[in-house]
Amino acid sequence: MAIKTNELFLAFSRRKLLEQYWPRLRACVELLSDEQLWWRPNDASNSIGNLMLHLNGNVRQWLVASFNRLTDTRDRPAEFKALTGAGGSQLLAQLGKTMEEADEVLARLEESDLTTIFKIQGYDVSGLEAIYQVVEHFGLHYGQIVYITKMLHGGDLGFYRELEKTGKAS
Repeated sequence: MAIKTNELFLAFSRRKLLEQYWPRLRACVELLSDEQLWWRPNDASNSIGNLMLHLNGNVRQWLVASFNRLTDTRDRPAEFKALTGAGGSQLLAQLGKTMEEADEVLARLEESDLTTIFKIQGYDVSGLEAIYQVVEHFGLHYGQIVYITKMLHGGDLGFYRELEKTGKAS
């Protein structure tokens, strides 16, 4: 029996979000102090704290609320206005809960869910587009968090150590 395209897409999306991006983001946050989480290089940039609030809002709005047919209560501007706030453990717990809920959504979706049209942030998008947007968006901001962590921590984070066994690490 051949695997359906929708099943491949959903499995890949879950792996990227929950087995790659999320654990590595968590590892970054665990390396930093609460002060470092709210550091901004300038007024036009976001802190890791802002990015975590933003990722939580995005995943909750685009995946959790949409596919669960919940009222969208996101306050997107507030995610960027915060100059200080919760510490790393609280931010990780908040985003962790959202990621668990997102995983539950992705685990139960059927092919018909991917073609359902949702209105999210004023856009009409298919379920497939909503999922793709979340994975892409999470990857973008996860990359910013990795970069900021490397600047503040000053060392390699070791996320690709498994490549050393293949001889293709460099």
